Amino acid sequence: MTPDRTFSIAPMMDWSDRHCRFFWRLLTRRALLYTEMVTTGALIHGERERFLNFNPEEHPVALQLGGSDPAELARCARWAGDWGYDEVNLNCGCPSDRVQSGMFGACLMAQPALVADCVRAMREACDIPVTVKHRIGIDDLDSWQHFVDFVGTVAEGGCETFIVHARKAWLQGLSPKENREIPPLNYAWVYELKQLFPQLEIIINGGIQRLDECQAHLQHVDGVMIGREAYQNPWMLADVDARLFGEANPVDSRDQVIERLLPYVEKQLAQGSKLNHISRHILGLFQGVPGARKFRRHLSENAWRSDAGLHVLENAWRETQVVGAVPGN
Repeated sequence: MTPDRTFSIAPMMDWSDRHCRFFWRLLTRRALLYTEMVTTGALIHGERERFLNFNPEEHPVALQLGGSDPAELARCARWAGDWGYDEVNLNCGCPSDRVQSGMFGACLMAQPALVADCVRAMREACDIPVTVKHRIGIDDLDSWQHFVDFVGTVAEGGCETFIVHARKAWLQGLSPKENREIPPLNYAWVYELKQLFPQLEIIINGGIQRLDECQAHLQHVDGVMIGREAYQNPWMLADVDARLFGEANPVDSRDQVIERLLPYVEKQLAQGSKLNHISRHILGLFQGVPGARKFRRHLSENAWRSDAGLHVLENAWRETQVVGAVPGN
């Protein structure tokens, strides 16, 4: 089945791992979750299970791939389908030097015919949707015509869903962080893209921080993807299901989130995971409420220790002084 892409959480390197995605799923049942970008080389030559394994509770979940060789991408897309992912996504938007040296990421926007070949090969290799995430342009290839030609060419390869980060990327001179902030946002181009290609599913991404912004964008495009704000202020996700899908939210309070997270943490620790590998993703949960600083400090100072167990998280929770508080606190 095609996943609902009305609201999704972006692939974020070093952030959107399986522990983080499990935590997010406690806050929203409906958001489509994306993995960190995994390169084809890592899957073909590395520890495949480590990169592909995920928790069943994460569904719907999409695997994002980095690569530019159609045959290698097809092989990895087949594994994505076999592993049970709901979608496989091709990264054409990451501007880092490491990605460029591997000839994938945002630099692929200069080669739309190659991207179309990659999509075509991936679609032939798996039965799950193949999507592309990209920018509105790169370097001097930043005209409206180039943007439209890229999407049109890749659509001819069989891509029906485009996730558009509404900024161009400078491949030389700006860091990945600067490329998320300095190039100006151009939401209007993404809106116009949807009007030009009404048959395509267009998802907008970039600089979106609040659910009322999501609702405004959804008047023009098919879906919204949020990145850093979901990580840094995760409690915003607790209202996604009600606001964007008209369904009951899965939790009423931050306390409920911790209560439901504790069994998962206990199980992961028993299997050899380190507490800080999980707890680092929840530091922003109590943002804006009394005790938030104590919660973050206790985890930051203690979760990294070799003997850190479930009690560290429980003690951090107590520091918030909201146990038993009115739901919503």
